[in-house]
Amino acid sequence: MTAACASTGATFRSGVAPTSLDHPPFYAGASATGAPRRVAHLKIRYQRGAEQAALFEPAGGSGTPAAKLVAEMNQYLDSLRMSVSAVAAPETGTAPDTRFGCNTDAAGDCTEEGEVTSSNRQLQLSVGRPSEDWIAWLASALDSTRAEEALVITLELGQYWPRQKGLSLSKEVELGTGYTVSVPWLTSLEKPVAVVQLTGALVGRDGRAVRIGAEGLIAKRTNIGLSSIGVQSLISDEDLERLRTLRREDLPGQPLVWQVALRTLVAQLTGGA
Repeated sequence: MTAACASTGATFRSGVAPTSLDHPPFYAGASATGAPRRVAHLKIRYQRGAEQAALFEPAGGSGTPAAKLVAEMNQYLDSLRMSVSAVAAPETGTAPDTRFGCNTDAAGDCTEEGEVTSSNRQLQLSVGRPSEDWIAWLASALDSTRAEEALVITLELGQYWPRQKGLSLSKEVELGTGYTVSVPWLTSLEKPVAVVQLTGALVGRDGRAVRIGAEGLIAKRTNIGLSSIGVQSLISDEDLERLRTLRREDLPGQPLVWQVALRTLVAQLTGGA
């Protein structure tokens, strides 16, 4: 049993214990304190099939909206200057996997579907332990940039619970730090909504996470007729293409949604401004 718990992907000895969260901000682990530390970042990657079978999620090959979005995110991450780009040999092994969303079963379905109580509308944040060969690779990557820790950020899909908005008939999804979107009032509270999100971990030289977190980008608004019978719409290539130019109209200057989320995630994980 001990050997199984310590295997790649298990949360045992991953550095940050699994955490249940009711509302954003969606973070767990140690907050950055003291003198600034030199942090390296790996290239953001798209993890297809993070929550369900890959065939139900947009492809990520060359020329796809997912690939284009990830490329834009990596350019922006470099420009933030809150971390330095890691330069190393090709990555080997299995990186730590930060997971966020509702509790799911083997089929990828939320286990609390159909049960509308506050106690089971929490979202679960956790990180899996990387493989030993990845930890060895990370050490060389950190040495090449003279950094102490590394950022591992992933673009992926998840499932969040919609909520009643106060005492009104309106419904909403809390996507991340200071970011909530409305969904049609006929949206079923018994079914989750599909979300595009960024998840990330600040990882030490020993492979253990120091701090983990997530920021949602968009929630798929299900057709009113389908939502009324509890059907969930899936994220499509068109949704990812729209996300590339979607803006936060509630913020000064209307910045891009994904830029706000990525900057917030990096700042929260590293303690940067």
